[in-house]
Formats: sequence, C-alpha cells, structure tokens
Amino acid sequence: HQLHRSKKMDFIEQFNEKLLVKQEHESLHIIDIRTGERTEVASSHFLTPSAFIFLYENQLFLTFRQRNVSVWNFRGEKVTTFEDHTLWHPDSNTNNIYITSQQDLIISYCQQADGEAVGSINVSSILDGSCLARIRPKAGDAEQLLALEDVTALFYNEDRNEIYTGNKDGKVHIWSNETAPPRPRAPPKGKAAMGAQRGEGSGSS
Repeated sequence: HQLHRSKKMDFIEQFNEKLLVKQEHESLHIIDIRTGERTEVASSHFLTPSAFIFLYENQLFLTFRQRNVSVWNFRGEKVTTFEDHTLWHPDSNTNNIYITSQQDLIISYCQQADGEAVGSINVSSILDGSCLARIRPKAGDAEQLLALEDVTALFYNEDRNEIYTGNKDGKVHIWSNETAPPRPRAPPKGKAAMGAQRGEGSGSS
C-alpha cells in the first residue's frame, strides 16, 4: 500500500483479515491482508473517528466522532442511520456506551431530542437504527433528574436485565427491568472489540 510520506497517519486498525489505514486528509483504505484486495473510501465520506468498536458476529464496525455513531461494513459503506442516538459527550467516551453480547443493540447516554438540560439512556438497534427505548426522568422527579445528570459510566446486566449508571457525584443508579431493553433472544455469544483509541421509567439509587 502506497503511503504519503508527508502526511500524518491518523490510524491503523486490524479486524480479523481486514486492515484499515487512514492518513490525515486522505481516503480510508480497507485492505484484505490475505488477498491484497483494497477498498478506498473518500475522505469526504469517512471522517477520522475518535474510537472504534468492531462487531465480530455481524462483520461490521462502529465509529464514534464527536457525538455521532455510525455503522460501517468492510465494503466501506455506511449501513445504519440512527433514529435518535446522539451522544451526550462530544469526546465519544465509550464508558457511556454498551453493546449487547448479540451485538444487535447499543445502549448509550444521549442527548434528548427536545434539548433538555439532562440526557437520557437510549437503546437503539444497531442493524436498522430504530430507537427501541429511552430512560428519561419523570416530570417533577428530582431524584431521577439528578440520576441522569452528567452520567459518566454505564453498564447493562444482560442476565438481570438492568441498566447501571454512574454520574459525576459518585453515585450508582439501577434502572429496573421495566425500563431496560428486552432480554437477549438467545444466550450471549461473541464479543465486541474496542479500537486502539480508546421509555421513561423509574430508577433507584
């Protein structure tokens, strides 16, 4: 693969037999290391992300840039547009993001569509981008409002069907089965790999 010697290397990532190479202001190159086949994606179409998550089971990868999440295949095509999944934090901190074991759902701390001062926990389909559930504070519920203010960590317990969130005040909140997404349809399988760079309901704390 011919590189531009005067251009900074933005990233090199390998997912199974696929090598992703991108230099500053240059196209993304997806190279099959077994066959040498190369796919080029224009820099205007693929902007350098701050983080990756590779989905082994689906042969897709997620990219995070500022507050936006995108899903790509290894032909360099963006395959999913999310209905409502704009991340709260602009630095794409993956501590606030959970991918289920079946790699079909993404759960994140997001901005609310109506521009509220606190975020919501959004559950979206990775495969079609639809928003399946949101956890938002009930009107007038000060405890829930504080629980969803500046969430800094998030985890989904797939066995118990509970979402755990932690915020800047050092508190952990547990969101019950009624507010969490449906249980996985089959026993957990596979895994997701991190890149090198690293409705409404009630809750309790």
